[in-house]
Amino acid sequence: MAEEAAGESELWREALRPSDERELLAVFSPLGEERFALGLETIYEGYLIHYGTPRLFAPTDPDTALLLGDYLYAHGLVRIADADGVDSVADLAELISLCAQVHAEGRDGDGALWAATAALLGTKHLDEARAALRLRGDAGALDTLAREAVGFAVVDQALATHRSRLR
Repeated sequence: MAEEAAGESELWREALRPSDERELLAVFSPLGEERFALGLETIYEGYLIHYGTPRLFAPTDPDTALLLGDYLYAHGLVRIADADGVDSVADLAELISLCAQVHAEGRDGDGALWAATAALLGTKHLDEARAALRLRGDAGALDTLAREAVGFAVVDQALATHRSRLR
């Protein structure tokens, strides 16, 4: 992900952390299928650039951060589209949109949304649980779906790491 971005733009290359400071830590991809791993982590890195502490990049100004985060969202979606297609891309578009809403409203629930989306990507089982978060601010159904799909320990680990990376 980092090398591809650096190869595409001098701006992205300048935003890269030095190689010895990069954190090669997968957060939500361990909850999903291997074929989605790079796409999920690319989108998550974009998310961290917008809302948290990125693992690979350290943009020096807000404009670069906004552009780089959106670039990573787009590249992650392309990777997911190559791996699966429309249903998975739709799930991730919904994830990005709903995360923006959650942050704009100052609510919790983004971690459960990430966990459930990673665990159930492309399965068409997320609509009701996402609606509960969108309409009522209730992430409980998303948390339950993720834990039922992949187990408590892996979800707990992902959520703990996620919380530590948010601003």
